[in-house]
Amino acid sequence: MLEHMEVTSDEALMLAFQQGSRAAFEEIYARYRQPLFGFFRRRMADKERAEDLAQETFLAVIRATSRYEARSLVKTYLYGIALNLLANERRRQIREARTQAPEGQHDGDGSPDLESLAGPSTDGAPETVLWVRQALETLEAKDREVLMLREYEQLSYTDIAQLLRMPLNTVRTRLFRARMALKEVLEPKADSESKEAMNDGKPSTTGKDSAMKTKPGIALISATGRGTNPGPTRSEA
Repeated sequence: MLEHMEVTSDEALMLAFQQGSRAAFEEIYARYRQPLFGFFRRRMADKERAEDLAQETFLAVIRATSRYEARSLVKTYLYGIALNLLANERRRQIREARTQAPEGQHDGDGSPDLESLAGPSTDGAPETVLWVRQALETLEAKDREVLMLREYEQLSYTDIAQLLRMPLNTVRTRLFRARMALKEVLEPKADSESKEAMNDGKPSTTGKDSAMKTKPGIALISATGRGTNPGPTRSEA
């Protein structure tokens, strides 16, 4: 059994698991169960299904233990499995929609109206979280995925390029474009909220900076203040 597992790297744990350490796998599970659930939950409406897919990610790790190579980060490896499971789930939903959609809910080519497929649930979410989710839905799918992998999953540019199989410069460009688009949608809302607070006589500092700071959900677009250069800083690469 490994000692001091809380300071053992993910990669060392995975190698120990490959050698038969159950304790190593349990530690990996403890570290990534919630992040993986969050990954799926942000991308789908069904909370229980999100939990199922998080569990299926770990089952896939168990079934294919030998496939992991030490040159890859465990984090990237797990999210790669998660992205494949998510793609399979979306294909399944589309197939079911095609067979179950009532008359009139199909596109002209016989495909279902994909907009009718449920997105991430917003029931009971704070107003600012709703803003961010609605703004994310306005982005092109690939731009949105790049942004979410960077801002939510905290993956590096290189990891995102590897997972999405796109050139590194394309990742940079898509991320920059997504941040700018999100900023255009959310900044007016932040300004409006700040003005409403002032009209209601609530304490407020000046302008959108106040709204950005007092609205936790707006933190996602704080990165848009990094300038006009789509390239990463050293800490982002």
